[in-house]
Amino acid sequence: MEEKEKKFLTVAPFQCAWRKDLKFREAGRGCVAFDAFAHNDVTLVFRENVGSQHYHYKRDNSPHYTVILGSHRNRRLKIEVDGKTEVDVEGIGLCCSSAFQSYWICVYDGLISIGKGRYPFQNLVFQWLDSNPNCSVRYVGLSSWDKHVGYRNVNVLPLPHNHMLLWKQVDSGEYEGQDNGEEELEDEQMDYEKWGIDNFLESWELSDMFFVVGGEERPVPAHKIILQASGNFPLSSSNEDDVQLKDVTYPILHALLQFIYTGHTQISESQLVSLWTLSLQFEVMPLVKQCGEIVERFKLNKKLFGPGSNVELSNPNSRPHCYTAFPFGLPIDVIKLKQLYSAGEYSDVNMYIEGHGLVAQPHRVILSLWSVPFAKMFTNGMSESSSSDVSLTDVSPEAFKIMLDFMYSGEISLEDSKDFGNLLLQLLLLADKFGVTLLYQECCKTLLECLSEESVCPILLAVSSFPSCKLIEETCKRKFATHFDYCTTASLDFILLDETTFCSIIQHQDLTVTSEERVLNAILRWCMGAKEWYGWEMVDKLLANSTPDLIFRERFQSLNELLPFVRFPLLPYHLLKKLGKSNLSKHIHVFDNLVREGISYVEFGLERAEGDRNIRFQYRRSSYKELQYICDGDSNGVLYFAGTSYGQHKWVNPVLSKRITITASSPTSRYTDPKSLVSRTYQGTCFAGPRMEHGNKYAWWMVDFGQDHQLMCNYYTLRQDGSRAHIRFWNFQGSLDGKAWTNLRVHEDDQTICKPGQFASWSITGPNSLLPFRFFRVVLTGPTTDASNPWNLCICYLELYGFFH
Repeated sequence: MEEKEKKFLTVAPFQCAWRKDLKFREAGRGCVAFDAFAHNDVTLVFRENVGSQHYHYKRDNSPHYTVILGSHRNRRLKIEVDGKTEVDVEGIGLCCSSAFQSYWICVYDGLISIGKGRYPFQNLVFQWLDSNPNCSVRYVGLSSWDKHVGYRNVNVLPLPHNHMLLWKQVDSGEYEGQDNGEEELEDEQMDYEKWGIDNFLESWELSDMFFVVGGEERPVPAHKIILQASGNFPLSSSNEDDVQLKDVTYPILHALLQFIYTGHTQISESQLVSLWTLSLQFEVMPLVKQCGEIVERFKLNKKLFGPGSNVELSNPNSRPHCYTAFPFGLPIDVIKLKQLYSAGEYSDVNMYIEGHGLVAQPHRVILSLWSVPFAKMFTNGMSESSSSDVSLTDVSPEAFKIMLDFMYSGEISLEDSKDFGNLLLQLLLLADKFGVTLLYQECCKTLLECLSEESVCPILLAVSSFPSCKLIEETCKRKFATHFDYCTTASLDFILLDETTFCSIIQHQDLTVTSEERVLNAILRWCMGAKEWYGWEMVDKLLANSTPDLIFRERFQSLNELLPFVRFPLLPYHLLKKLGKSNLSKHIHVFDNLVREGISYVEFGLERAEGDRNIRFQYRRSSYKELQYICDGDSNGVLYFAGTSYGQHKWVNPVLSKRITITASSPTSRYTDPKSLVSRTYQGTCFAGPRMEHGNKYAWWMVDFGQDHQLMCNYYTLRQDGSRAHIRFWNFQGSLDGKAWTNLRVHEDDQTICKPGQFASWSITGPNSLLPFRFFRVVLTGPTTDASNPWNLCICYLELYGFFH
């Protein structure tokens, strides 16, 4: 019975079935594929936990998504979030009451994708991104509304290792809704799978040759580049050829061309040998092979085909379940096609780019196949329809050549260079401009796979004005928000963002920041358009001799609108007092009011009941724990925190408990003991000896927090051992991989340490204090004050502070 239930399940009206196997492997991410038989209201529920069987009767306040296919008597598609309708569109995802129909629904961090067919991530019909995503949904419920629904073949699938297959469904929409007089081509663009090389089968549009068939001399148009990439036809490079086939009937030639342009055809059994002969004449080898195999089978069994029956011929597709766009699934030799393009054979158009001259000589039919805008350009009577020269402006020649290469191969050939990101972005916008949908999808996937803290601002600046790039824009905003400290400190690009974009990032629910002071500094810097680092203290000094109008110029009004997004009541009390006495408070009325509110909240707890509900009184999300330096040798550092199992137990030397790893430039010995560097007991003799690296002499101690932890270091402490080998020249460095090192602080002839057993501490400032690292080391770069052993790094204690993850 259980096995039968898995094959076929009927859900009664207002019920919801929950099965143990219908569960995402990863919370918030998964795909369910299923067959459904229903007049209307195929309903799926996605929840954090298993829900009620009487789902619609019982009020349920727990977070969930509900997707209803064929709502409102099979007229609409609905998506509900926690019972509230967020999507209600007409004529999408409708049900079929005459037979089971296949569907798939994918959820990925609030991106809900819905498609039809047995193959997930293909045949997308609708996609919606939740601006406030529920990343915890895991269980899938099969439900109904007012009629029985039958389910079968229900499977919950993990997302592919490369989850960006989802983005393959993203359509470019630059030309959507334009040129009403040419709706046919626009329909073809919107339903991309129906637009292929078969649209040009026996079409005079863009043809550059024709066959003359039979005694009636019937002309049949074709395209040289398509024919020559499929076989060997007697064609010249002149403007127009005609190939005489007086001994061939039209059905035979039609079957040959149909096979070339669509990958399949059918013909009567009596005409099979004639088709075989014609395909052999023109060396269309896939068809020759197909015909030969069927003829051999017929010789062995003459009853294989009945009198007058048709023979089906199909080219085997090397890429099943793939888009039907050229050149996939066709008997076209892609290598030969690319060779013809490289040699300029049969080219009928010269592509010029302003300022770069002639850049390519492609074929109109190939460009029109991939790009509806190009198809319109060549067929709607524009100047390009009659001229062989096409001039383009505001187009990158490098990106354009890559797009053309994609049109002839179906693959992106991008070299991994320093300009890789910029070129990929140009290619994305070019594909969007010319409606090359598959290329646009591939660029989206690659771009989001390469998205980093360094690239997020340039990408945002480039795509924010393109409606078709909305999903990329939202993903970039989320990336920026979750790495707010780094994106607003280590780069200048964010000051170029428009006010709407920057404001949405400041208000983003995923904003992760180490302190509200960082938010304040970022707002001040954006409003100033500062091209170098400015904290509020520097702005305060500038205001002593200037006015807000001069400092913030045209963004002064924006400053008044952005400042309320800083949660002043959460700033430290001593900082609020400083701000209250600052020039910022004296000159900027809004700033002064917000600071006063923060001070009153801290001192008197005014309106705390309201504060609990007001988002301005709630701490933001932070993935880092702040471990702040108080004094030399305190118990507030990261290494001490690691010794407590990150706050879970009493302190144990973290090297012994294997929470961290410490290594030295010299082998472990009695006086080079890694665990002594984080011990709470003073060591009289503790040093790391010298070694040669890249031809230079170095001595160092190195800390490894492990692959699961990182630290943004803003302070560190050292202690001299009992010797007089005081360090004067050294660097404090951080690294992500233990190979490439970043200097966090450079010490040149530093006289701080001057006696045995002395503690000394230094701050890390500037953008590097916001860089997270796994490895840290103190490396000696010059001799110590001990002439007898000048290259021994003699420290017996190390502690680090900052934001630990």
